[in-house]
Amino acid sequence: MDDRTTETALSLTKFGIGQPVRRSEDPKLVRGEGCYTDDFNRPRQANAVIVRSREAHGIIRAISTDAAKTMPGVLGVYTSADLSAYGPLKCNMPLKSRDGSPIRYTPRPALAGDKVRFVGDPVVCVVAETLAQAKDAAEAVAVDIEPLPVVLTPADAVKPGAPLVFDAVPNNIALDYHYGDAAKVAEAFAKAKHVTRLETSNQRMVVNAMEPRAAIGEFDKANGKWTLYSTSQGVHGMKTSLMDILNAPADKVRVVTGQVGGSFGMKASVYPEYVCILHAARILGRPVKWTDERSGSFVSDHHGRAQDMVVEIAFDESGHILALRLTGYGNMGGYLAQFGPLLPTGNQVKNLASIYRTPLIEVATKCVFTNTNFVSAYRGAGRPEGNYYVERTLDLAASELGIDRLDLRKRNMIRKGDLPFKAASDMTYDCGDFLGVLKQALAVADYAGFNKRKRESRKRGLLRGLGIGCYLEVTAAPGKELGAVHFEPDGTVTIVTGTLDFGMGHATTYAQILTDLLGVPFDLIRVVEGDSDRMAFGIEFNAGRFVIAGTDRSITLLELAARVRGGLKLPDGVPNSLDVDHVVKDPVPSAFPNGCHIAEVEVDPETGAAQVVRYSAVNDLGTIVNPLLVEGQIQGGVVQGLGQALLERAVYDSDGQLVTGSFMDYAMPRAHDVPTINVLSHPVPTKSNPLGVKGCGEAGTSGGLPSVANAVIDALSEYGIRHLEMPMTPAQIWQAIQDAKARRAS
Repeated sequence: MDDRTTETALSLTKFGIGQPVRRSEDPKLVRGEGCYTDDFNRPRQANAVIVRSREAHGIIRAISTDAAKTMPGVLGVYTSADLSAYGPLKCNMPLKSRDGSPIRYTPRPALAGDKVRFVGDPVVCVVAETLAQAKDAAEAVAVDIEPLPVVLTPADAVKPGAPLVFDAVPNNIALDYHYGDAAKVAEAFAKAKHVTRLETSNQRMVVNAMEPRAAIGEFDKANGKWTLYSTSQGVHGMKTSLMDILNAPADKVRVVTGQVGGSFGMKASVYPEYVCILHAARILGRPVKWTDERSGSFVSDHHGRAQDMVVEIAFDESGHILALRLTGYGNMGGYLAQFGPLLPTGNQVKNLASIYRTPLIEVATKCVFTNTNFVSAYRGAGRPEGNYYVERTLDLAASELGIDRLDLRKRNMIRKGDLPFKAASDMTYDCGDFLGVLKQALAVADYAGFNKRKRESRKRGLLRGLGIGCYLEVTAAPGKELGAVHFEPDGTVTIVTGTLDFGMGHATTYAQILTDLLGVPFDLIRVVEGDSDRMAFGIEFNAGRFVIAGTDRSITLLELAARVRGGLKLPDGVPNSLDVDHVVKDPVPSAFPNGCHIAEVEVDPETGAAQVVRYSAVNDLGTIVNPLLVEGQIQGGVVQGLGQALLERAVYDSDGQLVTGSFMDYAMPRAHDVPTINVLSHPVPTKSNPLGVKGCGEAGTSGGLPSVANAVIDALSEYGIRHLEMPMTPAQIWQAIQDAKARRAS
């Protein structure tokens, strides 16, 4: 075996698919050598500041910019009228109401010109030589807004006579969505032996990515080309939206993204600030930079969740599910975000049935405008919400039916012999071992020893509860997959990809896949992403070492690439390069990651404080490319679920002002809130894609949200408490205990 072959074999052993390889990008990032959008600086760049509405709802009577324009360093002050040549920001979800009418689209101008619809709505863009000068000038802008009555909750917004966020949208209902056979579902409920009904919410969340949004706009007058340096979740998606807004062809728009410090769905879409700075760059003939501050991001980044639902499950006399019905509201905020209407509608349909044999489901949700920040995708984008609704209601049903909560789940679980299984969501689950995952989770969590631990907690004056959170997610099927592999003159291999790493470790996992499938040494591979001009279309490989059949003559891929570069004469019709650029146009079928998470909490009845003290997560994510990275993804997702269950909530006052507008008011999970999270894998590879992977980025939240919530309720069950709304804060838990004691005393 020659040195190159030995090196390849060692690389496969150490860096192939399934190996726990440390992220190759981490050393640079932890040394502070990463390049995030705010680290970009262009020659002669100016700085922008956005003036936002301080009213939640009102008519813009006048905007006075004269004073601002005369202040030192000011280069331009722009209002909605200045941006009239550009298209609006759009939601293009092809959704219809139950009567067949299309969703009521409300295209959003980059700057509000006639009316403001939430606190934080951008009204004016000020550009100056320095950031300090732009801030000073922004303070000099006077915006005269005639206040209008505000409406903050969907339930209030749909009432007769409620203030209209958009005059052309009656009752503030953007979409009256319905899925399922209402008559059959009603029949199932009518003949049910027992019906469990839970009225609950997924509270509004502030995304709070570590890195606030930032962008630089450029315009090359010589060739009429726009360039946006921006945080994003994919440069091609951002580019496509900008092409529409700017009315520009593909070769005249470029999007560049460096490192991304968290996104969770929030950085996927075009925001008004990006249009403002691109316009300013064109007018001024120089780059324009805008960077959000944390106080601004609370009111300008889209929020997450914000759903109010009634969950109903019908059971027969044996505790088998007959039907599931979800009815309620999705709060859209002041505008329709790009993905906002999908979350309480289609994504609920896909994820509600979960891992259970649920013959019928009905989803009837209204997407409603309110005078609050707009709402869109937040880690899981409807998936954690759906799993929470089912798992929380199953626990309640078990207590009402007098059936052990594990037994209730087991008797309704889809078994291996049922697969492939056509769910009531119209999705077909191709594979899985749901009962096996549950059994492994119970063993790992030492379910059998819980009562002993509960008694030990009791001795310390604490209540202990255990919560189960089974989940199944339907992954999004990509419409277009972009990528390329280039063999460089220096012998290295470059992977060019249209997807974007915003925390997933692409540089490592993509290199592992190439090492495994092509036999390319790991340390010779680099990943290039984040520049729409560099993206070629697609790639599929099926290779390794080339061998002449029936002989011992062979050559490695890299050796062949070197010979081709060196002038190897090839037959007519044979490509003169091994580089491959391709687009996979056909959507990849959805996969169905699933799992079971088990959380244990201790509650101090004297203070109401709840602490997660044990956590086990068993997940079926299909083929695991890198177990180390998967563990990190699951842990991060669990913490976000824990944060929603116990700590986080965005609150508005009656005037529409965001009360929780800073980290002084909005409780994020911290290190002391998080237990050791034991992550294990129970892989059942899917055949829906060549690698057999199912996806893991959102799984931790889908399991974490219901398991932690169920654990708290289990701890409080001895007081007769069957449900609390999230976040289950110390104040809320303490008050629930006091109320329960008062009921007993009376």
